[in-house]
Amino acid sequence: MALTLKRTLRLRLLLLGTILPLASIAAQAAEWPTDTVRLVVPYAPGGTTDVLSRKIADLLQKEIGTVVVENRPGAGSTMATGQMARGGRGSDHSILMASPGHTIGPVIYKNLPYDPVK
Repeated sequence: MALTLKRTLRLRLLLLGTILPLASIAAQAAEWPTDTVRLVVPYAPGGTTDVLSRKIADLLQKEIGTVVVENRPGAGSTMATGQMARGGRGSDHSILMASPGHTIGPVIYKNLPYDPVK
Protein backbone atom coordinates (compact mmCIF):
# COMPACT_ATOMS: atom_id res chain seq x y z
CA MET A 1 0.00 0.00 0.00
CA ALA A 2 2.79 2.43 0.91
CA LEU A 3 4.55 1.67 -2.36
CA THR A 4 1.45 2.61 -4.35
CA LEU A 5 1.12 5.85 -2.40
CA LYS A 6 4.76 6.71 -3.11
CA ARG A 7 4.28 6.01 -6.82
CA THR A 8 1.14 8.14 -6.94
CA LEU A 9 2.85 11.01 -5.15
CA ARG A 10 5.90 10.72 -7.39
CA LEU A 11 3.68 10.72 -10.51
CA ARG A 12 1.79 13.80 -9.31
CA LEU A 13 5.02 15.66 -8.61
CA LEU A 14 6.39 14.70 -12.01
CA LEU A 15 3.25 15.94 -13.76
CA LEU A 16 3.24 19.15 -11.75
CA GLY A 17 6.93 19.70 -12.51
CA THR A 18 6.20 19.26 -16.21
CA ILE A 19 3.02 21.31 -16.48
CA LEU A 20 4.07 24.41 -14.50
CA PRO A 21 7.09 25.31 -16.65
CA LEU A 22 5.04 24.83 -19.82
CA ALA A 23 2.32 27.13 -18.49
CA SER A 24 4.86 29.84 -17.68
CA ILE A 25 6.41 29.53 -21.15
CA ALA A 26 2.99 29.96 -22.73
CA ALA A 27 2.32 33.04 -20.60
CA GLN A 28 5.67 34.58 -21.55
CA ALA A 29 5.16 33.82 -25.24
CA ALA A 30 1.94 35.81 -25.24
CA GLU A 31 3.74 38.91 -23.90
CA TRP A 32 7.10 38.71 -25.65
CA PRO A 33 8.28 40.39 -27.82
CA THR A 34 6.45 43.68 -27.70
CA ASP A 35 9.30 45.61 -29.32
CA THR A 36 12.13 45.10 -31.79
CA VAL A 37 14.46 42.27 -30.79
CA ARG A 38 18.21 43.01 -30.89
CA LEU A 39 20.53 40.15 -31.71
CA VAL A 40 23.88 41.41 -30.38
CA VAL A 41 26.92 39.94 -32.13
CA PRO A 42 30.15 40.66 -30.21
CA TYR A 43 32.26 40.37 -33.37
CA ALA A 44 32.88 42.46 -36.49
CA PRO A 45 30.57 42.14 -39.51
CA GLY A 46 31.46 39.58 -42.15
CA GLY A 47 32.81 36.83 -39.92
CA THR A 48 31.35 33.39 -39.35
CA THR A 49 29.44 34.41 -36.23
CA ASP A 50 27.97 37.43 -38.02
CA VAL A 51 26.84 35.41 -41.04
CA LEU A 52 25.27 32.77 -38.81
CA SER A 53 23.60 35.47 -36.70
CA ARG A 54 22.02 37.06 -39.77
CA LYS A 55 20.62 33.71 -40.87
CA ILE A 56 19.18 33.13 -37.39
CA ALA A 57 17.73 36.67 -37.38
CA ASP A 58 15.98 35.96 -40.69
CA LEU A 59 14.44 32.78 -39.27
CA LEU A 60 13.43 34.51 -36.01
CA GLN A 61 11.89 37.41 -37.89
CA LYS A 62 9.42 35.04 -39.56
CA GLU A 63 8.32 33.81 -36.12
CA ILE A 64 8.43 36.78 -33.73
CA GLY A 65 8.65 40.00 -35.74
CA THR A 66 11.43 42.52 -36.29
CA VAL A 67 14.93 41.31 -35.38
CA VAL A 68 17.92 43.64 -35.79
CA VAL A 69 21.49 42.35 -35.85
CA GLU A 70 23.81 44.69 -33.94
CA ASN A 71 27.56 44.12 -34.26
CA ARG A 72 29.56 45.25 -31.20
CA PRO A 73 33.16 44.08 -31.67
CA GLY A 74 35.90 44.70 -29.14
CA ALA A 75 38.26 42.99 -26.71
CA GLY A 76 37.62 39.51 -28.02
CA SER A 77 33.85 39.77 -27.42
CA THR A 78 34.17 40.74 -23.74
CA MET A 79 32.90 44.31 -24.16
CA ALA A 80 29.52 43.41 -25.68
CA THR A 81 29.14 40.36 -23.45
CA GLY A 82 29.85 42.45 -20.35
CA GLN A 83 27.32 45.06 -21.40
CA MET A 84 24.68 42.41 -22.01
CA ALA A 85 25.42 40.80 -18.62
CA ARG A 86 24.87 44.17 -16.93
CA GLY A 87 21.51 44.58 -18.64
CA GLY A 88 22.25 45.82 -22.15
CA ARG A 89 20.71 49.20 -22.92
CA GLY A 90 17.64 48.85 -20.77
CA SER A 91 15.77 46.64 -23.22
CA ASP A 92 14.78 43.14 -22.28
CA HIS A 93 14.43 42.34 -25.97
CA SER A 94 18.11 41.57 -26.52
CA ILE A 95 19.81 38.28 -27.30
CA LEU A 96 23.58 37.73 -27.22
CA MET A 97 25.03 35.57 -29.97
CA ALA A 98 27.65 33.68 -27.98
CA SER A 99 30.27 31.54 -29.64
CA PRO A 100 32.93 29.05 -28.56
CA GLY A 101 35.26 32.03 -28.09
CA HIS A 102 33.40 32.89 -24.90
CA THR A 103 34.93 29.85 -23.22
CA ILE A 104 38.43 31.23 -23.80
CA GLY A 105 37.81 34.58 -22.07
CA PRO A 106 38.36 33.37 -18.50
CA VAL A 107 41.73 31.90 -19.50
CA ILE A 108 42.97 35.04 -21.29
CA TYR A 109 41.57 37.82 -19.08
CA LYS A 110 41.97 38.17 -15.30
CA ASN A 111 38.97 40.41 -14.68
CA LEU A 112 36.07 39.77 -17.03
CA PRO A 113 33.14 42.20 -16.89
CA TYR A 114 30.81 39.19 -16.65
CA ASP A 115 30.63 35.76 -15.03
CA PRO A 116 30.94 33.19 -17.83
CA VAL A 117 29.24 30.48 -15.76
CA LYS A 118 26.11 32.56 -15.10
